[in-house]
Amino acid sequence: MLRKIIQIDEDKCNGCGACAAACHEGAIGMIDGKARLLREDYCDGLGDCLPACPTDAITFVEQDAAPYDEKAVAAAKEKNPRSQAPFPGGCPGSRVRQMKPVETPRETTGAPAAGLERPGRLSQWPVQIKLVPVQAPFFDGANLLIAADCTAYAYGNFHERFIRNRITLIGCPKLDEGDYTEKLAAIIRENEIRSVTIVHMEVPCCGGLEYAVREALKSSGKFIPWQVVIISTDGAIISE
Repeated sequence: MLRKIIQIDEDKCNGCGACAAACHEGAIGMIDGKARLLREDYCDGLGDCLPACPTDAITFVEQDAAPYDEKAVAAAKEKNPRSQAPFPGGCPGSRVRQMKPVETPRETTGAPAAGLERPGRLSQWPVQIKLVPVQAPFFDGANLLIAADCTAYAYGNFHERFIRNRITLIGCPKLDEGDYTEKLAAIIRENEIRSVTIVHMEVPCCGGLEYAVREALKSSGKFIPWQVVIISTDGAIISE
């Protein structure tokens, strides 16, 4: 029958397994490090796997395919209870999550009350630029922080100063393969981003992150307030 079904571009697939984890019907599996549609009749065509894919390797197509077999899916789950686990065949670290940072009592100085650790301010997962889906729900109305991953280690008050009240993306332009520009441009273009803050180290290779964000902003066709903060290797803010 002619119906809507998913299609996986194996060239774009990075093998993270997020789509397999998101597919409650067990239609997707990992074979030789790539996501594959294992059974057409297990795919309900609703696309829960689409927003989970960090590389946009999954799309809908309309084609001749076996009809969705709800009874077969239910029988398979009953036969193999492990298929109903939260992350069947996928990577738990790639699952999209939104968190509410815990607030703790504070003294008038703004420091945590005595005996209490300073709380983390991260409000979403994942944080890696390469892993985050372009249309993750937490991007809507977000103040975006795009940071080189070393900055959080160099600057001691990173959570309070930068992560607090922002959606955080991190990466290393020297160690990560490929360019961030296209991915960041898609995030900015396809979501209602309110502002962008770029934080990177003073070392030359970190300039690649700032360049990628600048180009992404241009490519997005949107005018969004943005700023750059540079951290020294001894942990001081030297430019903002």
